[in-house]
Amino acid sequence: MGRRLNADRAFYRKVFATALPMMAQNAITMFVSLLDNLMVGQLSTAQIGGVTIINNNLIFIFNICLFGGVAGAGIYTTQFYGSGDNDSIRYAFRFKLYISLLLTAIGTAIFLLFGDSLIGLYLQGQGDPQLAADTLRYAKEYLGIMLFGLLPFALTTAYTGTLKVCGHPTVSMVASACATVTNLVGNWILIFGNLGAPALGITGAAIATVFSRYVEFGILAIWAHTHTKAAPYVKGLFKSLYIPARILRAIMSKSVMLLLNEAMWSFGMAFLNQCYSVWGQDVNAALGISSTMYNMASVSFKSLGATVGIITGQMLGADTEVGELRKANRRMTVLSVMGGALFGGAIAALSGVFPKLFDTTDSVRALATGLILIASCDVLLQSYIYPVYFTLRSGGQTTATFLFDCGSIWVLSLPLAFVLSRYSSLHVFAIYGIVTGVDVIKCIVGKFMLAKGTWIHKLTVK
Repeated sequence: MGRRLNADRAFYRKVFATALPMMAQNAITMFVSLLDNLMVGQLSTAQIGGVTIINNNLIFIFNICLFGGVAGAGIYTTQFYGSGDNDSIRYAFRFKLYISLLLTAIGTAIFLLFGDSLIGLYLQGQGDPQLAADTLRYAKEYLGIMLFGLLPFALTTAYTGTLKVCGHPTVSMVASACATVTNLVGNWILIFGNLGAPALGITGAAIATVFSRYVEFGILAIWAHTHTKAAPYVKGLFKSLYIPARILRAIMSKSVMLLLNEAMWSFGMAFLNQCYSVWGQDVNAALGISSTMYNMASVSFKSLGATVGIITGQMLGADTEVGELRKANRRMTVLSVMGGALFGGAIAALSGVFPKLFDTTDSVRALATGLILIASCDVLLQSYIYPVYFTLRSGGQTTATFLFDCGSIWVLSLPLAFVLSRYSSLHVFAIYGIVTGVDVIKCIVGKFMLAKGTWIHKLTVK
């Protein structure tokens, strides 16, 4: 029993050594995002709505597509690290940089060409026409500046993803902390015109965010290229553009499906928000407030879910015995669910207080309170769904992750949201609750997929 407990301690030390830096990084980012939203929330309902449309929908889609684009290389990076293959890690890192640059170019072009039309999709609900016009103007203004931050964010995604799975999550945490402090101070100065600066409102918020992204990328790049003993796969990263055909084919075979999955999932989530906005223009601002609380709670399941993928992938790469692998996966999943219960309960307890911090109407505050309560239940569901998703992905089961992740949204959630928002008299709370409840089905399917064990698969490159 003593030996078993010691083994358990060693395992949990490894889990928390991976999870806690990511959790701290996400917590810092989300806390500063919370303060950002509170600062913007002191301006006007139109500005809250404009920022929400851009961050929660348009930029959100870009970020998730980027995550999907590098995910295929990330699967191989994790297993290459588990087997000690630094040359292959370097090739996977190059692929991440290439796909990041490509997606940045595509995203920038789409936002420049179709930005007005995309924003307009979220301003079709009933309400004050002047409020809609003001929201459109602020959203365009905010997006125009945020485009300058797409490139550093994309490069940061490539660097931080590699460093995290290769044993250096603390570096990403420090870089993120520096960036978020920079963002916070910049917002305080530029939004309200402190220290002699002009009061720029949401334009100042966008400038501060873009500058902080360059700070974060700079810290990551400088550390990686000055610590080549700790990160040997960085040596010669830019000496050549070469990626062996065998590795390129292998990564592409996973990346295409994962990119499609993340793109369709993010489009689906953005479309869901559009369906909710049909109920009324106040919903955009209320969703912005409630999503801030939800994002704070997501720190737990996103960090622990990613940890499940990293450690499971490393164990697969190291040829860990199947029974031990399953046991480790179950333990990490239980930790994630426990964290979800704790964080979900916390935002539910604060649901009536938090919206009062925003300078908006009573109707928006009431909507936000109800949405937060419903979202708190979804936090618990996501705390199980995320470990399932990352477990399937760690073994290269990209088709399974596609069906698992996108199937519920496009087959169930979106049709429900579309029909209920347009052809029923249900309150937005009922619509939001019904659509969120679909995730219960996803949990049941996920449990079956874990038990089946097709994810227990070491990837090889021939």
